[in-house]
Amino acid sequence: MALYDWHNCHRAPVNKSLQLMVEVFKTNVEHATQATQLVALLLQHFPDSRVNFDLEDCDRILRIEGQHFIAEKVQLLVNGRGFSCEALE
Repeated sequence: MALYDWHNCHRAPVNKSLQLMVEVFKTNVEHATQATQLVALLLQHFPDSRVNFDLEDCDRILRIEGQHFIAEKVQLLVNGRGFSCEALE
């Protein structure tokens, strides 16, 4: 899985003293341009997070790592742009 591709990832500084959360979502995002737009949207709401897509995975994985994000809001934001977004366990 390519975690830091230029078109689908933003790496924000992270305070190591706080507990990081990681959520992984199954999506139906197919194109890098769509992923880039969604990463930008998610970073507007969760600027201190790391966000990326793995579009080569059969589940079109969205991964978000950070200290202050809400999984349900991630789903609502992605759904609001017309894409499916389901948390994986």
